[in-house]
Formats: sequence, C-alpha cells, structure tokens
Amino acid sequence: MGMVLAVPLGIPRHSAVVEPYDPNWPVLFADERRRIVEAVGHIVAGVHHVGSTSIPGMAAKPILDIAVLLHEFEDGERCIEPLENIGYVHKGVDEVDIPGDRFFLRGHPPQESCSDGEVIRTHILHMYTLDSPIRRDHFAFRDYLIAHPEVAAEYARLKLALADKHSDDRTAYSAGKGSFIKKVIAKAAGEIE
Repeated sequence: MGMVLAVPLGIPRHSAVVEPYDPNWPVLFADERRRIVEAVGHIVAGVHHVGSTSIPGMAAKPILDIAVLLHEFEDGERCIEPLENIGYVHKGVDEVDIPGDRFFLRGHPPQESCSDGEVIRTHILHMYTLDSPIRRDHFAFRDYLIAHPEVAAEYARLKLALADKHSDDRTAYSAGKGSFIKKVIAKAAGEIE
C-alpha cells in the first residue's frame, strides 16, 4: 500500500502564497506526469517539472509548473481535448507573459464552473517547442538554481519577501522577481560572471 499524500496543492488565482519546500512535490509531479503521458505521450516530445517546486529545498507557491515539449507547435492543437479530458482547461496561446506558449490550468473547482475568486490553481502546464527560447530559459533557470544552492537560497528569500509584501497581488509578486530571473538566466548562458 502506497503512502497517502495529505499535502494539498493550490492557491487562489490572484494570491501569491509562498510555502516552505515540500518533498511531496516531486512525487506529485511524477504522478501527474504519468497522467499526462497516458493522455498525450504519443504526441509530445517530453513532459518536465519546471518552476520553483522542481528545485529541491526551494520555497514556492504550491502549484506544479509543467513543461510539455512539442516537436512542432501545431502538435499542441491535438493535445487540447486529451488534456481537457484529464482536468486541464486550455487557456489559449499566451501572447503577453510567455509569447507563443500554449498553456493550460488545472485546479478545483473546475475553472469554467466558478468565478475567478473561487478558483484554486493546482497545476500550470506550459506547452512549447523543443527549440523555443522560452523553454531554453525556463530549463536554464531551473538547472542553474539546482546547481547553485546559494543562488537558490537568495531567490527563496526574495520570493518570501515579495509574497509578504504582495500576498494578494500575484502580478506585483511576479514583476518583483523579473530582474533576478533575468540575471540568473544570463549567468546560466555564460553572458556575465
């Protein structure tokens, strides 16, 4: 008999709650990855854990960020219905935050059955091609923080301070992380020392 995970994922849509690292996050991702691969594995090039919940020891919003990689961007169209069948809501192609990223949300209750204030987001699924610069940056940021725990600790302190200051404003919380993220991506690319 397997271990029952009592730790819930999710926060309200507009809030910026950062929680201490939970060792169940990789386990929850592995379970979700299996569900996604069963639904669209024959179409996609890969399913990866990204975002802060993928970094050991990192404080994070308790939402799993998932990157689904495509050989061709058009393959994403074929994934919409199968992903909707396992609880994801297709939100379209993002042209603002992550240009060219097709994205999906999962939460409870289901997105379309309630007002925004009641939605608890648990999973965000980003879909982009293998050669996407956004994919490259997301993976470089994650991998750099895993390889440099001191930088990850600095990022965690920043996130906690921003969440304390902007607990009900996810937009301001995200904007506050921007320059730090750009600096880390540049370091990962070897552009600065």
